[in-house]
Amino acid sequence: MVEKTFKVIAETGIHARPATLLVQAAGKFDSEINLEYNGKKVNLKSIMGVMSLGIGKNAEIKISAEGSDEQDAVNTLEETLKKEGLAE
Repeated sequence: MVEKTFKVIAETGIHARPATLLVQAAGKFDSEINLEYNGKKVNLKSIMGVMSLGIGKNAEIKISAEGSDEQDAVNTLEETLKKEGLAE
């Protein structure tokens, strides 16, 4: 299992558009990928799950992946978060 923690820096947090980008990026991988925030863990391939967390600015989130392409999955999601100015 690969895990990485991020701090949300986007003014609006992770709302509909960035959540969609993350879900699309996660969907490209076979691994099970989860997003954890405030003690709740959801499947990062589920837009409703991600939206239900209500992640705001300065939130600390953790992305974990388990499976055959877990490292690639976490690396790609990290790239997406940074490229879109969502988290660091």
